[in-house]
Amino acid sequence: MGIHDRDYHQPDYEGSSMPRMQFRFPPLTPVVKYLLIINVGIYLLSIIVKPIGNFLYGWLEIDSSTTASSLQLWRVIGYQFLHDPRSVGHIFMNMIGLYFLGPTLERFWHSKKFLIFYLACGAAGGLYYILLSNLGAIPKGELIGASGAILGMLAACAILFPHFVVILLVFPVPIRVASVLLICYYVINIFIVGQNAGGDAAHLAGMATGAAYVYFGPKLKNRYKASLQDNWEKKFRAYSELQKEVDRILEKVNQQGINSLTKKEKQILAEATRLEQMKNKL
Repeated sequence: MGIHDRDYHQPDYEGSSMPRMQFRFPPLTPVVKYLLIINVGIYLLSIIVKPIGNFLYGWLEIDSSTTASSLQLWRVIGYQFLHDPRSVGHIFMNMIGLYFLGPTLERFWHSKKFLIFYLACGAAGGLYYILLSNLGAIPKGELIGASGAILGMLAACAILFPHFVVILLVFPVPIRVASVLLICYYVINIFIVGQNAGGDAAHLAGMATGAAYVYFGPKLKNRYKASLQDNWEKKFRAYSELQKEVDRILEKVNQQGINSLTKKEKQILAEATRLEQMKNKL
């Protein structure tokens, strides 16, 4: 659901490895621009043309009270682009967060990686909401809004750019302090099943996903690269050993004739021939 009573101030990114703190409006980046257009466009269209709004909300919102909705996984993406038509504050706060946090992350990661991150944080919020509501930990109902994605960006910025300052209620606070305070609030509200506990579950999952992406993403990527390097080295050593064995067998054929080969040596030659043919096809 929406992010209530929160505003964001975000420094602009000037193309260096770390952003500088500047209290001014950051220039829009491509993905952030289109996300803003899509979110605001759907919101206005749903208000102006109510039949279209009814269709979109019925097709895209998450409704954990129905089994069918919980199993329709496209909703964990679609619900992120819907906002409460009865509350301008709902979409306003989310779009403010997207506008001030998004450009910095998009420039830091580039557009494709940022979009994947944004949607993944929102999807995690939707899935966690479905899980908790079906377990009975929070009331069942509808979930809409981009808050999971926005809070994921907040968590990512808190880790990557700890010198940032955000406005919490009306007070400027370091972004890490704001993140910790929000986490504590969400956990307590979910535990006591307070107002908007379901929305706060999505917020918390979005933040957890954002933090995990920043903490573990590079480590997993490096591990994957190391694994590929190890596999390549193993294949290279195996190929080198095969070549040595083939040279020995061919020397044996040259000296003793083809009939001198054992069954295993013939199999090695056949395998070497097959690999050479595959390499030529490539």
